[in-house]
Amino acid sequence: MPEPGTVRRRSDRSPWNWLLLVPIVIPLLTFLYNADDPRLFGFPRFYWLQLAMIGLGATATALVHRLGSRP
Repeated sequence: MPEPGTVRRRSDRSPWNWLLLVPIVIPLLTFLYNADDPRLFGFPRFYWLQLAMIGLGATATALVHRLGSRP
């Protein structure tokens, strides 16, 4: 238990948190969406790339949670 009057350091300074920038920055690169081809199951690139970003974001969040949490 910390002494009264001492300040605890923040525990959210894991370098794995930087991995969360990937699903934030990639959807901002609009040149990725500026085409109709290739189509996946009849869907243009704009739609299936957005769905892929959801999977990328969920995967990155799970990895940061797993790798950044302390044992």
